Amino acid sequence: MNIKEARELFPYLRTGRIYFNHASSAPVSQRVLTAIRSFLVNASELKIEDYPSFLKIMEETKKELGIYLNCDSERIAFLDNTTNGINVLAAGIEWKKGDRILLNDAEFPGNVYPFMHLQRRGVEVDFVRSDNGAASADAIIDAIKPGTRLVSVSQVQFLSGYRVDLKKLSKACKEKDIILCVDAIQGLGAIRMDLKEEEVDFISCGTQKWMLGLQGLSYIYVSEELQKKMTPAYMGWLSVNDAWNLLDYKLDPKSSAALFQTGTLNSLGIYSLHASLGLFKEFGYSNVEEHVLNNTEYLIDQLTGLGIQPMAGGERKNLSGIVAFKHKNAQHIFDELENHNITCAIREGAIRIAPHFYNTEEEIDRFIEVLKAAVQRSTFNVQR
Repeated sequence: MNIKEARELFPYLRTGRIYFNHASSAPVSQRVLTAIRSFLVNASELKIEDYPSFLKIMEETKKELGIYLNCDSERIAFLDNTTNGINVLAAGIEWKKGDRILLNDAEFPGNVYPFMHLQRRGVEVDFVRSDNGAASADAIIDAIKPGTRLVSVSQVQFLSGYRVDLKKLSKACKEKDIILCVDAIQGLGAIRMDLKEEEVDFISCGTQKWMLGLQGLSYIYVSEELQKKMTPAYMGWLSVNDAWNLLDYKLDPKSSAALFQTGTLNSLGIYSLHASLGLFKEFGYSNVEEHVLNNTEYLIDQLTGLGIQPMAGGERKNLSGIVAFKHKNAQHIFDELENHNITCAIREGAIRIAPHFYNTEEEIDRFIEVLKAAVQRSTFNVQR
């Protein structure tokens, strides 16, 4: 599949809109739309209860995620959102008074509040000071203290787009017997992870952004070693082996990550993710990442040419699909872009641009053209 073929799968492009907001919500592709229609037709007209077909799709989806992450598919479980995935970990550890958790001050709240909630149990929460939206692996490692038991970090920072060196961070955590948790919602789908190399203990990732899926579905990865140390906060009828022996009431927990799938899952979301993974696979997982990073480098170059300094730049290894810059007239610039059918986001006084693999340099050029005029107009209005 080439870019032209990929773009034909996104109906919104026919309207002329430029969509650079994948860090918020993804547009629905034709592949996902077809999967949803097929599911609903089956559920409304044909085989209304088709659990065996769903199980097949679910297992195929986990298998493909395992290939994408380079891990055993049994280490993956489906949940409803990224924050609840992190709560599974936060609530599943036997904490002791004085245990410490290390975060940074540029994290999205979903990767903060589940851990702050543990302060009521005597757990201490430390924060690394970020630099313009970036908390490097070195800064995090230097902030580790005696008693640090868990480090949680975003693969990609939600505002600046800074991508942390997980390989370096995981190595340091392994040496100190510290759990490494990663909020991956702003990375996976655009930037791959190799769990054989990066050796992260726990991942939580929603599917509605870079994964090109739907809201209401997320997945977690939990290493076998970590799961053995966890005591699930919740148990459900699907958490046990032989779950369909309904009246046996034998509390025999599964050894796979499916232990954390306590009940009915978001089947529509899983069908949609299955379709999106098929699209990524057809285009090529590595090709997706390459195109995302090429777009990011091109966008940064064009912004720099306008005299605009992105929040996070630097080496390719620290780039992601997100580019952001701060401006005193950010709201005016955002409104101007929207008036020209260009969708991005405004967060914390910054314009955040997030094109995906199928977006083009021509679209970026158009964005820069409108941006340049908007910046000049806003500056003129302020000076006048």
